[in-house]
Amino acid sequence: MIDITYSAEVETARAKGLPIVALESTIITHGMPYPQNVEVAAQVEDDIRAAGAVPATMAVIKGVLHVGLEADTLQSLGQAEGVAKLSRADFAASLATGGTGATTVAATMIAARLAGISVFATGGIGGVHKGAEQSFDISADLMELAQTPVTVVAAGAKAILDVPKTLEVLETQGVPVIAYGQDSFPAFWSATSDLAAPLRMDSAAQIARAHVLRAAMGLPGGQLVANPIPAEEQIPAEDLAPIIAQAQSEADAQGVAGKEVTPFLLQRIFELTEGRSLVANIALVRNNARLAAEIAKELTAL
Repeated sequence: MIDITYSAEVETARAKGLPIVALESTIITHGMPYPQNVEVAAQVEDDIRAAGAVPATMAVIKGVLHVGLEADTLQSLGQAEGVAKLSRADFAASLATGGTGATTVAATMIAARLAGISVFATGGIGGVHKGAEQSFDISADLMELAQTPVTVVAAGAKAILDVPKTLEVLETQGVPVIAYGQDSFPAFWSATSDLAAPLRMDSAAQIARAHVLRAAMGLPGGQLVANPIPAEEQIPAEDLAPIIAQAQSEADAQGVAGKEVTPFLLQRIFELTEGRSLVANIALVRNNARLAAEIAKELTAL
């Protein structure tokens, strides 16, 4: 039996059939320092409320899955040390052993499915890491999208990844990759890339209808909605390319591998852009939260 605790706000939304948007918690525990992490998490939740939906931030705390965090719980999680970073492989183990862990994209999708929530807003998904043909380093996020029926709103895949290979894996797994309002696949900190998006939709209503039709057709898995960062808040791709290359070169030289690669690269890019990457990251997460709320409202109407 899975021990699930719902925040009062989410409990009310479930009872009334209100639209709900899932949020991950690694941005709180592994994304930025306290108190900025808590302030940003609260800001994103407020963006969802302002757009007419209810936020449900996911986390495992002492072996209990929390769907929605009360304000004091959010504060405590934001200051906690040694919090695990949970994905599909270790989610159940954390519950079984009474652990505390923050949910990644894959784990948040699982939590959303358990809670009956169909839409999830995040920053960027994980994917195929550069050099994966040697390391086999591929994020569990991609397989989760292939099997868990949640629509994920992200600003594309993290730009530090091998994005063409990431799109190939998603195609192989039958995951719809939908660019919102443009033909180009967004590049996380940058609004556009030189990669064409497999699909394009221009309204939350279309995205919601596609979600419902996939379920009606018996197709497994979710959808990836690639929502470009607002142009005025982006970092142009041509500015980022040499910075990402430098960070990757440093990681290779220092032998950084496995789960340590992503945090190392993000930290070095933060340093090399003098903080601009974090400002853009916050902007794109808030933008994704607003679109996710619109999709959740359309799903509720359907």
